[in-house]
Amino acid sequence: MTTDTESPTTAARSADPAPPRRRIGFTGRMMAPGIALLAALTVLPFVTIVVMSFSEVHLLGGLSLDFAGLSNWARFFTDPEMGWFWLRTALYFVLTLGLEMVLGVLLALCVWRLIRGRNLVLSMLLLPMFVAPVLVGLLGRFLVDPTIGLYSWLLEQLGYGGDVLGGTFSAFAAVVAMDVWEWTPLIALITLAGLTSVPLPLREAAALDGAGRWQTLRHIVLPSISNVLLVALLIRAMDAIRYFDIIWVTTNGGPANATKIVPVRLYETAFRFFDFGYAAVIGLAMLLASIVIARTFVRMLDRKGLAR
Repeated sequence: MTTDTESPTTAARSADPAPPRRRIGFTGRMMAPGIALLAALTVLPFVTIVVMSFSEVHLLGGLSLDFAGLSNWARFFTDPEMGWFWLRTALYFVLTLGLEMVLGVLLALCVWRLIRGRNLVLSMLLLPMFVAPVLVGLLGRFLVDPTIGLYSWLLEQLGYGGDVLGGTFSAFAAVVAMDVWEWTPLIALITLAGLTSVPLPLREAAALDGAGRWQTLRHIVLPSISNVLLVALLIRAMDAIRYFDIIWVTTNGGPANATKIVPVRLYETAFRFFDFGYAAVIGLAMLLASIVIARTFVRMLDRKGLAR
């Protein structure tokens, strides 16, 4: 006679059916080709650029790669002009983002205060951001032309008679102003969307407590839209770090490299001098800088609980 020593817990576990295996549903199977295509369009070019950064690329007689080791990277870190290009890029980045954020918030506050004609004013305000950057550069180049340019004539009436795009300082200020003119409406639009979500009872309570417009703006409105402003800053930062169109059309990086930032240097190295190995190194450095900036903003969003 045998005795069943199996415990009730063990018997219950053995009686439970095995958990079903997860299967890829219809939606997953439909998305698989798109995901594979997206991976091919992103991973393969990235791997190619990494390989090119360690090679000398030859185009005569067909494309060929000769392993060059770390020579391209050593050239990048020892290039005496590269530091100035990065410094100029950082200055361009800070000026454009700073001016666009300040002017965009001010314009959004002005439109927000409007009672009549808000839609018309907003439509006129958003026109620059729908213009292609190349056209913005051509328009700006025409307006500051020393012979027939309207802005050149206005500056001449104010006492400035030089060529705007011919001076190192004035050319840099001109391309910054063109960028700010085009993309400030985007910041204003995003800010205006945040302003419409500020609770009206909160503003009414502040008014009843005797708070003025400046105090209401500083202690209630701006803290309420700080998350929206951070998202707007992230969107523009990712575009400003690689901006190219306006500078190339207007000044081509000149005069005397006064407006030559890293994206312009990258294009020039790759498609003017056909030094694709060194251009790949510059492109990877720009990618790293973009990742660092994006990661910084994501951490700031995560602290506010918006990155989940």
